[in-house]
Amino acid sequence: MPQGVIFSVEARADLRAIDRETALRLLKALARFPLTDTGNVKQLEGCDPPEYRLRIGDWRLIFRKAGDGAIEIIRGRNRREAYRR
Repeated sequence: MPQGVIFSVEARADLRAIDRETALRLLKALARFPLTDTGNVKQLEGCDPPEYRLRIGDWRLIFRKAGDGAIEIIRGRNRREAYRR
């Protein structure tokens, strides 16, 4: 079970840019994921180190697992923009 959640600068900016209701929905799903290990999570292909996505409706939280058991949120975007580099 992850010990904590770390947000990248980009992820913080992504969450600030969306409406409050959607941001709260994403944060609630993110808070639930480490505790229950439930959610629509898949590993992304072609990423080194491995990255994962947590699907919340039309939104995706892209994250990677840190060595100390924490997860680092890299981006939080709408599905049409989530996988663009």
